[in-house]
Amino acid sequence: MQAGVQEMNPRIPVIFYANHAYWWDGFWSQLCTEKFFFQNLFIIIEYKQLKKHRFFTRLGAFSLDQSHLRSALDTLRYAADQLTADSERQNALWIFPQGKIEPIDKRPLLFFNGTASIISSVLKKTPWIYLVSVVSRIEYLDEQKPELCLSFREPRLLSSAEYKGVDDLTAYMQRVTEAHLDDLTGKIRNRAFDDALTVVRGNASINKRVEAFMRFFGLEKG
Repeated sequence: MQAGVQEMNPRIPVIFYANHAYWWDGFWSQLCTEKFFFQNLFIIIEYKQLKKHRFFTRLGAFSLDQSHLRSALDTLRYAADQLTADSERQNALWIFPQGKIEPIDKRPLLFFNGTASIISSVLKKTPWIYLVSVVSRIEYLDEQKPELCLSFREPRLLSSAEYKGVDDLTAYMQRVTEAHLDDLTGKIRNRAFDDALTVVRGNASINKRVEAFMRFFGLEKG
């Protein structure tokens, strides 16, 4: 995890903006919040997905319905209100600006302006906000089971004076996310995991159990 991610000022709200390639994305925000942060967690999930999977609301999720403009605007205002509410904990919003699940290697990424609109509203109420790029990729590496690789970029502390508008900020987040994904892909390709942390470890996969069996009975090839 990049320097500064766990050292953010708790009085300043933060938006974690992430690529959206997997159905499980909402769960990882909860997992990371419990493991690394002491924050009030909010998650924006597509309306159709939240309607089918209501249990996401237990994680602090609320929906965004892009097919209804008024409803979408209400959601964006609600998100800004939650981020600027008084709290001893840092208010944190996880959002997926693509708005829907798309292939991990799709380029260019297409971000909707909703995230930047929330940031615009927040900066009208408070002078600062953190922006943190988060990207994820699921790969089959040396195991029978897939592994989740999750990466955080160093927070950008954005001020109201630096804010240049919705379109400019949306384009910036797209560029950062694309570069971040490419960087993570390169690390996976080169098995460059020296600074990686294991957050969750499941049961041993079949290949590991077979290798242990072979070692126990001395059946490994010399």
